[in-house]
Amino acid sequence: MAEIDVIRENIEYEQLLGENMSDTVVRGEYLIPDTHPDVLEILTVDVNPIITSKDIMPDKIYVEGRLDYTILYLAREDEERLGMQSVNYSDKFSNYVNVVGAEHNMNCAVECYVEHMESSIMNERKIGIEGIIKLKAEVLKEYQYDIVKDIEPSENLQMLKRPYTLDQIVDNVEKELVAKSVINIGMDKPQLGKILNRDLNIHKKDIKIIDNKLQISAFITVKIIYRAIDSREIGYLEEETFVSDSFEIEGINDDMKCIGDIILSDVNVDVRQDDLGENRIINVESLLKTNFRIMSKEKIHMIEDVYSPSALLEVNKEKYNINILHGLNANEVIVKENIEIDSESPMPIQILMSCGSASITERKVLEDKITVEGIVKVNILYRSKEDRRYVYSVKEELPFSSGIDIPGTKIDMVCFAKANIETIEASIEANTIAVKCIVSVVGRVNYLTEKEFLVSINKLDEDIPDKKASITIYVVQQGDTLWKIAKRYFTTIEEIVKVNNIENPDLINVGDKIIIPGRAIL
Repeated sequence: MAEIDVIRENIEYEQLLGENMSDTVVRGEYLIPDTHPDVLEILTVDVNPIITSKDIMPDKIYVEGRLDYTILYLAREDEERLGMQSVNYSDKFSNYVNVVGAEHNMNCAVECYVEHMESSIMNERKIGIEGIIKLKAEVLKEYQYDIVKDIEPSENLQMLKRPYTLDQIVDNVEKELVAKSVINIGMDKPQLGKILNRDLNIHKKDIKIIDNKLQISAFITVKIIYRAIDSREIGYLEEETFVSDSFEIEGINDDMKCIGDIILSDVNVDVRQDDLGENRIINVESLLKTNFRIMSKEKIHMIEDVYSPSALLEVNKEKYNINILHGLNANEVIVKENIEIDSESPMPIQILMSCGSASITERKVLEDKITVEGIVKVNILYRSKEDRRYVYSVKEELPFSSGIDIPGTKIDMVCFAKANIETIEASIEANTIAVKCIVSVVGRVNYLTEKEFLVSINKLDEDIPDKKASITIYVVQQGDTLWKIAKRYFTTIEEIVKVNNIENPDLINVGDKIIIPGRAIL
């Protein structure tokens, strides 16, 4: 057995090994600080879950995180009136997400969001919180294929080459962005005494490659509810900030795709005095984290088959399962609902702040598209008609559905989807609160395909069989190609084309009679 000189190539790429989700139940009891009055009624519980660390173990990912709670409540501040107060707490959580096949040296992306959260008054100085945090993990596995890409020029070797397209992950990128904004409180609003709650929403996210540079941009809407100094009056502020940055990453180009997200990691709010010595300047510094993959569709011409008209060859091939990104797209859906105010709640006269979050509950793959269903959880803080309960809140879950067109999608493919609130508005209509949200939904579709690659080729010491006749007449069968016929009879496509005056070598029909010069038959 003699070796044939070949040109080898080591193909390295990452593909999704698997994904999974897990629920983390969180419970806690928290004391009201001595500086705050007793709790009479809880208005809202705002929870910001932050992942602080992740560790990949065999078949699972261990995740640690922090929960930042902001609780708005009503307290008795004199005999007749109530005032709105807020308290802040932090707690830790941890859990495992099982992903079969995960190993320590693999890459992974982890997300978390609040699925459900409830609060209760244990007594006037203690609040109980109980809820569920959803963890989602995706694990990427690196694959390496040592294959035969080409063969050095040698005696009479016939090669069939075809182009293959492989998704290769060029880079896994984690970047941080800092967004700074300054909010000035006008003289038409009360002076700030204490910030009660803040809500930050990242929207119009954009990650793309332009001029071979990675460009990241987003808008951040900051909403702040505060209590006036020396008063129970409530003020509301809103500011939108644009943040962008670009990065040099070696080896990227404009044809590549970016898959990932921009999330809020931390926020710092600092209150400053103006020239008059009043608390009317708020500096907001937001830390954003990006975690995404840069993917490239690499076209390579691989040897699909090889033979020699003058020698027997040992050709070894191996099959590999390849995960291919079929396509991705985005859509926006408008979610509208009129929320009824129950009889036990005070009637609204002014909306103070509206915020919410969106999550996907179900996704399906159809022909040429994917469909998703989800929920928008809205939380509306409003001023009421009652002098005693002068502020109140209402919460509601609003369902939505959307279709995302991805041409060529088949029902046996796998899809991924993520939802994000772009804008949320609320207004008073009769005895209801009308809510309108714009939700962006991003989806992508992958499919698994089996590809066979040539991994080795050797020339056998045996001779090819002797020829049986000077001329052979072959009748074309279903599934035949000139390549298959030439290989079977130890000849070449060029020779068959020449003898038979074939105009188009790619077009032969079942039943055609082809003259084959004398060669051996196996």
